[in-house]
Amino acid sequence: MSSASVTNYPQEFINFLNSSPTPYHAVHNVKTRLKSHGFVELKESDAWESQFKNLGKYFVTRNNSSIVAFVVGGKWKPGNPVAIVGAHTDSPVLRIKPISKRVSEGFSQIGVECYGGGIWHTWFDSDLSVAGRVLVWDEKEKKTVSKLVNLKKPLLKIPTLAIHLDRDVNTKFEFNKETQLLPISGLSIKDKKQETGSKDECCTGSKPLPEDQFSSLKSIIERHHEDLLKLICQDLHLEKVTDIEDFELILYDHKPSTLGGINEEFVFSGRLDNLTSCFTSMHGLTEAADTELATDEGIRMVAMFDHEEIGSSSAQGADSNFLPNILERVTPLVGTDEAQQVSASALLQSSAKSFFLSSDVAHAVHPNYSSKHESQHKPQFGAGPVVKINANQRYMTNSPGLVLISKLADEAQVPLQLFVGANNVPCGSTIGPILASKTGIRTLDLGNPILSMHSIRETGSAKDIELQVKLFRKFFERYSALQSTIEV
Repeated sequence: MSSASVTNYPQEFINFLNSSPTPYHAVHNVKTRLKSHGFVELKESDAWESQFKNLGKYFVTRNNSSIVAFVVGGKWKPGNPVAIVGAHTDSPVLRIKPISKRVSEGFSQIGVECYGGGIWHTWFDSDLSVAGRVLVWDEKEKKTVSKLVNLKKPLLKIPTLAIHLDRDVNTKFEFNKETQLLPISGLSIKDKKQETGSKDECCTGSKPLPEDQFSSLKSIIERHHEDLLKLICQDLHLEKVTDIEDFELILYDHKPSTLGGINEEFVFSGRLDNLTSCFTSMHGLTEAADTELATDEGIRMVAMFDHEEIGSSSAQGADSNFLPNILERVTPLVGTDEAQQVSASALLQSSAKSFFLSSDVAHAVHPNYSSKHESQHKPQFGAGPVVKINANQRYMTNSPGLVLISKLADEAQVPLQLFVGANNVPCGSTIGPILASKTGIRTLDLGNPILSMHSIRETGSAKDIELQVKLFRKFFERYSALQSTIEV
């Protein structure tokens, strides 16, 4: 098992970012690490009673874009506490539309839809690639299966208009998100030699359906550029383009995530919001999966949700029944080979004793715009996780939670920072208020500070990655023992 003394957290985080261009890839990578640490996959459609054991390690996914993982303490009993860290897997991106084929002025273009509240002007002039999941017909198994795809090539570009054609561009950059945020993917007028040259041996069968063959939707070839479909076909080693039944594809910056700065103190990457918290909570859980577990009376859990950037209201979002259902199924289970004892009040008892760390990135103070911050609350890089507080309950932190997290941070020797938004700059919110109201579990909001939040390229602190891992590990190891010492 990796430990803090040997793990190069910044570089591992870079590797995680580069292999996680979409929520589907992020969850896949989390699953891979969990399995390597002895976690067993559960299915929502199965009964869990016979599999649930003390000292057991488990995870369950929904839609392959949300995941909950947990470890059962050796002294767990129904009604005992659950220590939870929550994060989200999605980020503001451009998603390919269901009918994406566009042609204009000799260029092939791809129709995209804005997902979340991105800083969309940062997407102009970036080299963009494509990744996501593809639904494929498996002829051998006679069923449709889901496959991950990552084309890993600079395929698309959203060009800016030359300054000679827009003299005001440096004072006011405005654009129509429907008509002027269209990436170009190639030329629609092919070279004659290319047209008559040798055809690719793979990915055949790319003709549209015959007119007399009914289809409720236009064929995949009619809806999307064939060149893009062929690239997907090649990446997945499919025999023909028509094996592709549908897909959910996301554009991302082809430029790799990297450590930067004169002393490599920065992380330059997209998706720091919120793969930062996914990475640190994953490491915190797996590193604490065996330490002091035999005497632990509680359950240690991480929950990573899709769709936070669009409000969390979906079947796999934080505002769904995903986490409440898992808690309802798990908290009455005994965890031994004895007859299962199901208590109707076990969930309510556990909820009253549990704690939820809602982890999402925070706004670091910007050296060029420091006036945007409240004068006494300016989070710095390298100074530890930021505890977020808001009187209007946009964040869930209160004094008992602050006492708890400070005790844990003292033991872990991790510095903490406090953030309150300026009264004239409204703050955002997190999954914290949503899950606190759904479960009644005490909740605190915190996260690592970053710059350029929601840009195609954000900036974070390399040092803060390890600090947050250490804090989460200590939370999992010590919460069950500490929770009874703070009376509210």
